[in-house]
Amino acid sequence: MSTPRAVAKVVRAIEQAEGAGARVRRSIGTRQQRNFSPFLMLDHFATTAGFPDHPHRGQETITYLLKGVVDHEDFAGNAGTLYEGDLQFMTAGRGIVHAEMPRKQPDGSQNVGLQLWVDLPKELKYCEPRYRDLRAAEIPKVDVDDGRVTVKVISGQSHGVDSVKELAYTPVWLLDFQLRPGAKVTQALPRGWNAFAYVLDGDVTVGEGAEAKKAEQYDNVFFKQEGDVIQLSTEASATKDARVFVIAGTPLDQPVVQYGPFVLNSQEEVMQTFADYQTHENGFERAKSWRSQIGDRVY
Repeated sequence: MSTPRAVAKVVRAIEQAEGAGARVRRSIGTRQQRNFSPFLMLDHFATTAGFPDHPHRGQETITYLLKGVVDHEDFAGNAGTLYEGDLQFMTAGRGIVHAEMPRKQPDGSQNVGLQLWVDLPKELKYCEPRYRDLRAAEIPKVDVDDGRVTVKVISGQSHGVDSVKELAYTPVWLLDFQLRPGAKVTQALPRGWNAFAYVLDGDVTVGEGAEAKKAEQYDNVFFKQEGDVIQLSTEASATKDARVFVIAGTPLDQPVVQYGPFVLNSQEEVMQTFADYQTHENGFERAKSWRSQIGDRVY
């Protein structure tokens, strides 16, 4: 018998400034929800501004572009472009400096997406940086509840459909749900993993009966670890679809010491990282004379 997961808390993502004039809604990495292992931060961005040259160490970032076009470039010579529906998985490892800059849209509209920071296991904190791209056309889909629900299986499994490949070092599931009016779906999740559901658009009911919780756009619903399924539904009278991003990951049994873009396991490691970045050593050697071609882009 499956056991539904109860809701632990609901956090509303409040808009704030980030980068060079960008605006983001952050629901992990705040006072209300500091960390949710292995997850360090979740930003829902809608912006015409970007994120010029900046460093990382000790984590992975997953960027999911929902609308627009975003270019990226780093000090190792990697460069590329994300289009609507594409994802990029970047492992910072021992050190990376990069820029992420949106392109100006012909109609002046904003570039919209999600960026999730995932902690790296202690033994992989100083691995070599790497990128893996996942294009929208590669993502398998499954329709359930007589077509009232469509799931994009970015990573993990849903209703008999497996994702294309493993893209992150830390095991995570990423599922993009579209629920039409009157939809109802039950999603299995790995036991013992931490899981949450972020509402990108519309309204959704999480759970059933007396335990049900209503969630609106920009709400992040955090689940308790006990149980192995979650339930999502929409009202038959809803005037538009709901879109919900369900994310789960294996918790890491390790301390988290974070200072901005540096995420290590001790204060000493963070201080050493600042020294490495300033002196261009131990992974940051290429930062000394590098500047991106896109970081100064202004519209």
